[in-house]
Amino acid sequence: MPIDVEAARKLPFDPISVAVERGRLRFFAKAIGETDPVYTEVEAARQAGHPDLPVPPTFFFSLELESPEPFGYLAALGVDLRRVLHGEQSFTYHRMANAGDTLTLEPRITEAFSKKGGALEFLVKQTDISRDGELIAEARSVVVVRNPEVPQ
Repeated sequence: MPIDVEAARKLPFDPISVAVERGRLRFFAKAIGETDPVYTEVEAARQAGHPDLPVPPTFFFSLELESPEPFGYLAALGVDLRRVLHGEQSFTYHRMANAGDTLTLEPRITEAFSKKGGALEFLVKQTDISRDGELIAEARSVVVVRNPEVPQ
């Protein structure tokens, strides 16, 4: 079923507020194979000039999973999750975030389009990440929806 582009662009998202905890940062650093003690040891982070453990660059993506239904927007658009592919992910960084920060994430669909006559549909979601109203980073993700019933 084709994605309604206008509905996708107008889809409301609730802001997400997330407290960044040291334990989660350490776990994430270990999971991605980060060995720099700046990301796991508070003293090393402070010696490097950080007030606490810094947020590793791609950690912001995991924060969106804090919402009650992180992929609920796809269901709201009638997307069959079995046909979803991760297309792309990128970040633009403006400031550092650290353990102890409370971050607010504000996602929105910025673009929706199709290729191959509708066999592939793309949803582009941008999330602004801020701390006390100050923009920290922008996360951009692209979800690809396969529509095998559409002839190519």
